This record gives sequence, structure tokens and C-alpha cells, in this order.
Amino acid sequence: MGSQTILDLIASTMVFGSLLLIALRINMGTAENMQMYRGDLLVQQNLVEITRLLEYDFKKIGYCKDPTKISDPSQAIRYADSIKIKFYTDFPTTADPQGDGNLDSLTYYVGPTSEASATPNPSDRLLYRVENNATPVGVNLGVTVFDLKYFDSFRDSIASPVVNCGLIQYMQITIQVENLAATDTLIVNRASFDRPYQTAYWRQVRLAAKNLRNR
Repeated sequence: MGSQTILDLIASTMVFGSLLLIALRINMGTAENMQMYRGDLLVQQNLVEITRLLEYDFKKIGYCKDPTKISDPSQAIRYADSIKIKFYTDFPTTADPQGDGNLDSLTYYVGPTSEASATPNPSDRLLYRVENNATPVGVNLGVTVFDLKYFDSFRDSIASPVVNCGLIQYMQITIQVENLAATDTLIVNRASFDRPYQTAYWRQVRLAAKNLRNR
């Protein structure tokens, strides 16, 4: 009876230990799933914020409340390459969301990865939005890709940097955003998550500002 009792105790301990390990693994898996969900949500929110701003600004290329200030839409874009664009527009004001009738310049570009060295992600960059001659201030929302392509009225691609910006009538904008923190610390879900940084991707194909086509 004594040896049987010992065997029963050993078996019970093994069963209890197995159940405890299963419970701990389930708990860890749930915590990691929540971590991944929060990371995905943050990346998607960052991407939405960037794309909303880009679409709003780019569709106003060449716009001015006072049309006499920019009578030739072919002069709306001042510089264009694959990671930088500068153009004329008219910023909205508190008094008038349509603008004040004065011509403004707006510049978008991304800096090198070395400027965002303070973040764990080695691929993210600072996205700059510069109004007129203001001091550039980079906003880090996890942008890893900011790519611009340009097309003429025949929808043929224009080489970058663009020599004659007056030829541009369509643009393709590609944005990729990654989480600033890596997910390579996952234990339970590591095999099902093969990228160290959660990613969201957006492309606007053939974006056309109305004023660019008004020629």
C-alpha cells in the first residue's frame, strides 16, 4: 500500500504539473495575442493619420482661393523626386477653411534612417511636412517607406528626379508603416508571426489633383 500511495502521489504531481504548464502557456498566449493586437491597432492608426493628411494636401496641389495667384497650373509643383515633393497650395485658416487667397508652399520628404536612431526599429524614418519656410520638424509615426512616382497626361512614367514638373498630371504614393517596437520577444506565437515589426501598407494609385488637370 505504501509504494502504491507513492506512485499515486507521483502521478498526481505529474498531472498537476502538466495542467499548470498548459494553463501558463494559455495565459502567455493570451497576453501575446493582446500585445500583437495592440501593435496592429497602433500601426493601422498611424497609417490612417498619415494617409488622410497626404490625400488632403496632395489633392490641393495648385489650389489657391485667389486663382490669379497661380493662373498656370503647370507651375504648381516646384520640385519632385521619389522621396520629396514641393508644391504650391493655399492653407486653410481659422476664419476661412478655403484659404486666405495667398500662395503657400508645402514640402513633404523623409529623412535617412539615422535620424530615427533613438527607436528600436532600424528602418523607420522621420516624415517631414514643411509649410512655407518654416523649420522642418519630423514626425515619427513608424514610416519605413515613402515612395512617389509621377506620370504624364498619357499615363507614362516620368523619371525621378523630375526635370520638367509641368508634365506631372498623376502621382502614385506608397506608404509603409511599421511598429516602433519589435515583436521578436514572443514565445508562444513566435512561429505564427514571422516579421519582427508589425506592418501596414497603403498605396494610392494615380492620384490626380484637379488643378493639375485644369490646363
